[in-house]
Amino acid sequence: MQKAKSGDKVKVHYHGKLTDGSTFDSSEGRDPLEFTVGSGQVIKGFDDAVIDMAVGEKKTVQIPVENAYGERNEDMMMEYPKTEFPADMIPEVGMELHMSDNMGNVFPVVITEVLDEVVVLDANHPLAGEDLTFEIELVSIA
Repeated sequence: MQKAKSGDKVKVHYHGKLTDGSTFDSSEGRDPLEFTVGSGQVIKGFDDAVIDMAVGEKKTVQIPVENAYGERNEDMMMEYPKTEFPADMIPEVGMELHMSDNMGNVFPVVITEVLDEVVVLDANHPLAGEDLTFEIELVSIA
């Protein structure tokens, strides 16, 4: 029976949960996730979990923060002047925005605090600092 190895293109169904049991993502009702094992297209812990799985096999894996999205980084918190926002935009806590750096790379940020002169933005991945649990089913190997 063929087992997944680095370099294989695979399709998986998955259900991702936080340590409190709440779901943060799932392929339920969608096409399976397709990626090449070992290519860095998915987090390391997920990539590692698929290796040696056979088609039809299901498993549940615990992925610690260091093999998921890493620890939260306080350097990814920034203050942005309110005067730089469009005049018709009212910044609110929890609002998701997209910013670009000097190289033109676009990245998501979330407003975490609105002060008198500035808005505090968080550019950490939303799952940074979290241990994750995935239920994975290997659907195919190409």
